[in-house]
Parts: sequence; structure tokens; C-alpha cells
Amino acid sequence: MEIIQNVHHIPGVMANPYLVICPEGLTLVDTGLPGSQRRILRYIARLGYQPADLKRILITHADLDHVGGLAALKAASGAKVYAHPIEAEAIAAGRSSRELKPRNLLTRLTFRLTSQLVRVSPMQVDGFLNDGQELPELGGLRVLATPGHTPGHVSFFSESTGVLFSGDSIVSRGQALRGSQGANTWDQAKADSSLKTQAALGARIVCPGHGPVVLNAAGKIPTA
Repeated sequence: MEIIQNVHHIPGVMANPYLVICPEGLTLVDTGLPGSQRRILRYIARLGYQPADLKRILITHADLDHVGGLAALKAASGAKVYAHPIEAEAIAAGRSSRELKPRNLLTRLTFRLTSQLVRVSPMQVDGFLNDGQELPELGGLRVLATPGHTPGHVSFFSESTGVLFSGDSIVSRGQALRGSQGANTWDQAKADSSLKTQAALGARIVCPGHGPVVLNAAGKIPTA
């Protein structure tokens, strides 16, 4: 689904991946669960591109549903992979960058079973993402440190288009937005602070890690 010119949401994948079309090739933000690479590559093909046209993969954080397809996509495309140093260390170990905090026995058992049944292939990233770094996509895509959901979580903001790729620091329900909270949030105070930072950006479009894209996002990002 094209969001704006040269920015696509790839549907049907748990944890939304986004594709940015650039003159020098394609950039992907996040990669879904293991096996999601097949749907992502099919979408790329429908746009008329080959796997080798995927040049860069940007990772918001190292949770299973955001890096599950990463190793397979890199193998298929040769794309360079970038993540925050904390998340990169977790990717190299094939694990999350923080422990989950389930509040009841059922949730705890569900998390444990999922971690045993579905695993991420460990791999080394090609480069690190740091706060304030400027990437070439969309006329300038700024890396934002947005810790809280995980310790090294990052988001990406294009000032020229008003598009914010928020990962799981912001998710949507319908057209409503909220910050990270609950058992999968590493540090709630940091998550709330990251939310305020993003609210101040004045993003017009929020592309969240979960839930639909919010096209008229001005003023919709809560500050707490």
C-alpha cells in the first residue's frame, strides 16, 4: 500500500514493515516475524524490483516480530543492515535486547512458549544507528533515539515529508495513537519521555510498528 509517493506499507506482516523507494535503491524499515521475507519479497517484485534492489534495512529494535525476516532478506538481497548498538548486540545473539515483564502466569507461559518455538537467526549488522544521525532517504531521514520499549529503540523522521516511522515506541488503534506500555516495555519512564520527544516533531503521518498508518497525525501523539 502506497502511503505517499515512494513510501509503502507492506501489508499482511505482523509488525508493520515499510519500504522506501530511493534513486539508489530500496530501503526497508523492519522485517516482521520469521518467514515474513517471502511476503516482503513478493511485494517488492510486484513493484517491479528485484531482491538485489533492496540496498538497506533499518531496524527499529530487536524484537522477534521486527527482525524475524532479517537474516533471510539479507541473504536474498545482500542489503546492508543497520541498528542501534544495543539492538545490534541482541541481533548478533539472536535474542531480544531486554527481558519481558509478564504480569500473570498465562502471559508468562505464552512468552516462554513463543521464545522456544520461534527463534531469530543471529547475524551481525553492517553499521550502527545513533541519535541525530541523518540518513539519505526521503531527502533526509533523521535517526531518533526513542528508548523505553527496548533500551536501544530508534525511530526515523523525515522532516520534508512529515513521516515518522515509530516502531513500537508508538502504536495505533484505529486512528488513535499511544506510546509503549505494559509487559513488553523495558522502562516506562523512558518510553513516556520518548513519546514527548516525538510529539514535538509535528509529524503529519505516523507509520507505527503495529496498527494502521495514521495519515492525519498532527496533534494526535499523546504526551504521556
